[in-house]
Amino acid sequence: QLTHAQLLPQLFVLGALACLPLSLAHAIGTVIGSFLAWVPNRLRHVTRTNIEVCRPDLSADERDVLVRHSLVETAKTVTEMGAVWHWGRDRVLGLVRTVHGESHLRAAIERGHGVILAVPHLGNWEMIGLYCSAHYPMTSLYRPPHIAGLERLVRRARERLGAHLVPTDTRGVRALYGALERGETVGILPDQEPKQGNGVFAPFFGVPAYTMTLLARLAKRTGAAIIFTCAERLPAGHGFDLHFAAAPEDLARRSIEEITTAVNEGVEALIRPRPAQYQWSYKRLRERPEGEAGFY
Repeated sequence: QLTHAQLLPQLFVLGALACLPLSLAHAIGTVIGSFLAWVPNRLRHVTRTNIEVCRPDLSADERDVLVRHSLVETAKTVTEMGAVWHWGRDRVLGLVRTVHGESHLRAAIERGHGVILAVPHLGNWEMIGLYCSAHYPMTSLYRPPHIAGLERLVRRARERLGAHLVPTDTRGVRALYGALERGETVGILPDQEPKQGNGVFAPFFGVPAYTMTLLARLAKRTGAAIIFTCAERLPAGHGFDLHFAAAPEDLARRSIEEITTAVNEGVEALIRPRPAQYQWSYKRLRERPEGEAGFY
């Protein structure tokens, strides 16, 4: 594990990025992403592989363009983190320009069974956590960073507007159930590949993807509504538009497999209008059905 002293360069860069206007941070991200799209590297390989597998409907030229734009947006996710993690409440919430579909969230909260916010790796998912925790009681599941010294920074950044973070273990899952039973909101990244035994294969852009069942189990046990949401990055550092979309109201009464499939469909529906902002560099299809060769 890295010591605090060893983390100083990364912390310095993050702090320096926080001093920049968002437009300049995004310009730096554009340069970095363009470089990643030009030279061979792991991120480019995974991004290209995922896009080729999941978007065979695109021509080769269209896939090349999407790979390049995706790597630029991925780099922006990193360079805007200084602002998202360090700016004060009013300044960071001021980055939210328009909110679409929040009435779905409010109506679900009023029904009193809690709300599961399904927040895929699309746009800047950190902004969803900040916005929602500033306006609603919110508990979020999170996976502690591999670098132990970063955990305090991550928790402080994500919890500073009111969120309660719980780890991906039994204690954390109990906390999610408790929040839903109190009629509150919980946030989950539905496209994060689970550990063995905690998922089922469900279609993702027509490809079997090992998908967590936790979200489905939470919904079935509590009757909580599922709301899909993302923070779409606007061009030229103008901020973010937030989108909320409701899952079918009867979803909690379906089987675990049916709910999990519907969750992937909801994630796809968010991705399709803004595909470059999805984190295609994540090995979403690492786990394969028995007998099927790996993609990476």
